[in-house]
Amino acid sequence: MLPRPPLGVKHKSDRRVSVGQGRGEPVCEGKRNSDRLAYAATAHYSARVIALIDYGSGNLRSVHKALLKVGAEVRIARRPDEIGDARAVVLPGVGAFDDCIHALQKQELLEASRQFMRTGRPFLGICVGYQALFEKSEEFNSCAAGMGIFQGKVVRFAQQNGLKIPQIGWNQLEIVKPECPLFRGIAGGSFVYFVHSFFPKPADASIVATRTTYGESFASSVWRDNVFATQFHPEKSQKVGLQLLKNFVELAQR
Repeated sequence: MLPRPPLGVKHKSDRRVSVGQGRGEPVCEGKRNSDRLAYAATAHYSARVIALIDYGSGNLRSVHKALLKVGAEVRIARRPDEIGDARAVVLPGVGAFDDCIHALQKQELLEASRQFMRTGRPFLGICVGYQALFEKSEEFNSCAAGMGIFQGKVVRFAQQNGLKIPQIGWNQLEIVKPECPLFRGIAGGSFVYFVHSFFPKPADASIVATRTTYGESFASSVWRDNVFATQFHPEKSQKVGLQLLKNFVELAQR
């Protein structure tokens, strides 16, 4: 039996979001809504700014709102020069692996993201933004090469009797690396929100920060040096997710 979230924990989009990844699966968050965001035009940014990469990902708005809620100063970044001087970068993502990689390449943000990570400043990948950090994906015979920050590939949940794919809903975290600064103030067994059919299998087990069980145990987040990534959606994970994002923002402001 799959674990249930604590009583009273609901996600406001549970009734309307049917999210998977790629062709042939429901599309996460629905229509692209990044064009609905209103951004203040300014030539100068604070040294504390966090760049939120916009490559057409459907969950941009919810990540943006969550970061603002925990006190971040956020810049929507669509060009390489808009992430270079940021204190930290967040790469959100829903949909297909190849679509994410190709969109980043088209906007020249793929190599810009790699270069940013080499500076030692904090970088957070979410969902497909997590998967993009690995070498390749098995999703729909993917041909795109990932960023290769971590060794390993992205695989699909194995078919099992009674297991619904994609995983949509709340599930628990087993905190493998309690020293990871992203999980400060977050208890083991906490519930977070997942929407995915695929997940990375890191070649290096030492980078795994948390594990989650859904038919099988998988790496639900990773951490190495300044690079953090989660398969779950912090922006949809209510109090726990906001604490995680707050921890990330505080890292960026040191």
